[in-house]
Amino acid sequence: MSTLSYARGATEPPLLEYTIGEALVRAAAAWGESLALVSRHQGVRWTWAELNEDADRIATGLLAQGVTKGDRVGIWAPNCAEWAVIQFATAKIGAILVTINPAYRTSEVEYALNKVGCSVLVTAPSFKTSDYVGMLRELGPEKLPGLRLMVSLGEAKHEGFMPWAELRAEPDPTALAGIAATLDRNDAINIQFTSGTTGFPKGATLTHRNILNNGYFTGRTIKLTPADRICIPVPLYHCFGMVLGNLAALTSGAAMVYPGEAYDPQLALSAVQDEGCTALYGVPTMFITILNQPNLDQFDVSTLRTGIMAGSPCPITTMRQVIDKLNMAEVTIGYGMTETSPLTTQTATDDPLEERVSTVGRVHPHAEAKVVGLDGETLPIGEQGEYCARGYAVMPGYWDDPAKTAEAIDAEGWMHSGDLATMDANGYVRITGRIKDMIIRGGENIYPREIEEFLLSHPAVADAQVFGVADEKYGEEVCAWVIARDGHSVSVEEVLAHCKGRIAHYKVPRHIRIVEQFAMTVTGKAQKFEMRKVMEAELGQDA
Repeated sequence: MSTLSYARGATEPPLLEYTIGEALVRAAAAWGESLALVSRHQGVRWTWAELNEDADRIATGLLAQGVTKGDRVGIWAPNCAEWAVIQFATAKIGAILVTINPAYRTSEVEYALNKVGCSVLVTAPSFKTSDYVGMLRELGPEKLPGLRLMVSLGEAKHEGFMPWAELRAEPDPTALAGIAATLDRNDAINIQFTSGTTGFPKGATLTHRNILNNGYFTGRTIKLTPADRICIPVPLYHCFGMVLGNLAALTSGAAMVYPGEAYDPQLALSAVQDEGCTALYGVPTMFITILNQPNLDQFDVSTLRTGIMAGSPCPITTMRQVIDKLNMAEVTIGYGMTETSPLTTQTATDDPLEERVSTVGRVHPHAEAKVVGLDGETLPIGEQGEYCARGYAVMPGYWDDPAKTAEAIDAEGWMHSGDLATMDANGYVRITGRIKDMIIRGGENIYPREIEEFLLSHPAVADAQVFGVADEKYGEEVCAWVIARDGHSVSVEEVLAHCKGRIAHYKVPRHIRIVEQFAMTVTGKAQKFEMRKVMEAELGQDA
């Protein structure tokens, strides 16, 4: 047994060496009349054959609009059936799907679309308080020069937007087969934005092989079969929904069940009960709110068997309650990052309870994991250091950003996570903290630097420090300490007004303090951990 913190996953079964488009064709052939997709809020119930046909229609429609292999096609919408269709349709013609967070506001969507050169954007007209059509019109062709086609979902027509129904065309099997022959499993097929410590999001670029296999091995870990139905209340724009949800279903024949446009604990419980779901996904915050529903015992959750909890550290008490109250005896915890497609470790359904509630499991098949010290050397078992992963799941890089790619992936192909971890003698990994000061709020990764730079755009703000404080519901909440410019004053209300509608709601600081000075080191660096201590004491939170 190794004395070093290094582990290698199983090499059987082999990796899937084909594209996502081919995977859908295979699914339709294998499970054609089986249930593939349920979108409850839309009344959609499709078989694999129907889903494949609709993907062919949209793929043909995209071809008719001049979309070719390598073009970037954005999707800006909450969870819906069309989301899955565009995911598979773009894969069939080799267009790269760019997933846009539904919470993005004007400045963020402008940056994202221009950064990767989106030529087509499929968008919901609106979602919650966001008027997407209005925002896109406000930006206009001047600010989005590369965008040549906007497609709107839903029945209503919007000037300047092609309705989704008009994009659907009679499938052209010959054209689609011809294109399929030119595609390669190593082609980039998806770009997902991860907030950058420099203040700007980076576009993690993922291939068919990256994400199809991650969905496949995740599904195998929780023993998915065509008899399973996965309740997917997590967002599709993120790897959790589109890979661990949609692609795990695609490679196992299980059905995807979308309870609603966005997460709602009552909708999730209704979906589990009415559809007989066997698996339920969520970040710990979601499971906490489900467990805290006053009418939880009125729902029949007896069909549940398994699921995945990931996105942020899971409280042990929550894990035990999920097993006891939600009947999820085979629930698993996964760990990873967007840059690794996402999962590189996961607990097994039959791991001992202690390992399942206190670790993030062992390394996935066809992956390697290690824990390294500051010098980059692999540490002895049990010592804390940085978690690194290598293998098929690691992205080729960040879109058009070789410098940032080189910072994240070393010369030997190891992705450096920035997370602190330990590995035990049996290969179980525990995530113990973060090297970077990233905030994880309810599964959303938030980089303080991005918010700090935004706050500094307020004319009365001289300096700002943003950090996370412990929060019972979300795990962490965003806190900002702000110093006003000389001769100016700024109020908490003014800071909030500056943020509202301009940055995503989850990035808006929940706690704001106007201060004279920050806690500083002797060399003049802000000490966020000291500020965090002060705030948590003030808020009465236990860190």
